Amino acid sequence: MVILGIESSCDETAAAVVDGDRTIRAQVVLSQLEEHRPYGGIVPEIAARAHLDHADRLVAQAMDRAGLEFADLDGIAATAGPGLIGGVMVGATLGKAIALAAGKPFIAVNHLEGHALTARLTDDLDFPYLLLLVSGGHCQILAVLGVGSYRRLGATVDDAAGEAFDKVAKMLGLGYPGGPLVEAAAAKGDPGRFTLPRPMKGRPGCDFSFSGLKNAVRLLVEDLPHPVSDRDAADIAAAFQAAVTDSIADRVTHAVRRFRADWPAGRALVTAGGVAANGALRAALTGLAEKEGLDFVAPPLGLCTDNAAMIAWAGVERLRLGLTDTLDFAPRPRWPLDPGARKLGGAGIKA
Repeated sequence: MVILGIESSCDETAAAVVDGDRTIRAQVVLSQLEEHRPYGGIVPEIAARAHLDHADRLVAQAMDRAGLEFADLDGIAATAGPGLIGGVMVGATLGKAIALAAGKPFIAVNHLEGHALTARLTDDLDFPYLLLLVSGGHCQILAVLGVGSYRRLGATVDDAAGEAFDKVAKMLGLGYPGGPLVEAAAAKGDPGRFTLPRPMKGRPGCDFSFSGLKNAVRLLVEDLPHPVSDRDAADIAAAFQAAVTDSIADRVTHAVRRFRADWPAGRALVTAGGVAANGALRAALTGLAEKEGLDFVAPPLGLCTDNAAMIAWAGVERLRLGLTDTLDFAPRPRWPLDPGARKLGGAGIKA
């Protein structure tokens, strides 16, 4: 089985060709960082235009690198949500057009399911497993029970962790994107110099909150001489990263215990999403998993951030089960993996 995947949900345009034996034949990703950097964040209209300008070229490059024609494919998978709806429409429409022209099945992929199933592409992991999905737009913990079968154990009640990294980077004058820049600054800083809260730590349940932590950083920065010195920025970045890591580890610990009680056959803790590339968070989760007797699985960094290989692989998984979609499938800005989960405020309802 060979699937073409197309990803365009945010600010990366990507195409990939993946085999059913978990071989990535080709993968192409075009970042839009330079287009959005002057604004300190993603501008949806700019993102959609960039996808429109480059998506067909990237698909052609991926097919050329894979040495295949469209007739050689078994199906075309494209992200159909959730995400910035302009970009989602570009990728989904291109996927439908190729499927129609080539006479191949079309698979509408939930972007979050792409992240959720990446561990099966990289590590051939068995169901069930516990997933921490943490990125710029999403922050939730899910029990992954099978393809299309998810139970949300916790989510953010306000902002996502990645969004908090971006805002803190902006406050400190570090630039965009915030995640890697805050991590780099934190490596030079003293996490003990400033005291920051650990949102939700110690409370029952598995939900997250990051807006209060962002506000605490804002108040701290306002009390410092301006412009913020490199030393102050590094120490605040280190304190912020430590607070996020401690908060997430606490929430995941609660989720692990619930997961083991409800799904005792599960043996792995998985992390995915752009923030899963953070080294401090990976180290904390590695130790947590070891303490709780679980395997820890984190995809390679290039497969944590948005990419089309995960979309193609989700297409493989779904096509194997006969789960295809008609060409009138409507892209959607919101698409929960667990439709039965309770609704939360803020970014918690985006997924």
